[in-house]
Amino acid sequence: MGGLLGVGGGFVMVPLLVLWAKVPQHKANGTSLLAIVPIAIVAALVYYFGTSRPQVDVGFALLLSAGSVVGAYFGARSASRIPEAQLKLAVVVLMAAVGVKELLFP
Repeated sequence: MGGLLGVGGGFVMVPLLVLWAKVPQHKANGTSLLAIVPIAIVAALVYYFGTSRPQVDVGFALLLSAGSVVGAYFGARSASRIPEAQLKLAVVVLMAAVGVKELLFP
């Protein structure tokens, strides 16, 4: 889903890139995903080394990473085949669904 819709920071970054910076939807998704790489690395290192006890389950993180890499590959491949208007609609629908869920079930 991250590769397809640009999530993982993308709930703020992607709409801002599309609406304010006038970046095309596909490029906004890819840019958002690349921008979160250094953020994730720094945050993970702080959680691991910056506390008295590491706050990272490395084994579980590796499992999550393996699934995420596969999912990101297929999601990004899928997103590149979706027309711009339909991809924008998918992002809007996902964000609206999350917003409604948060309003009804915080």
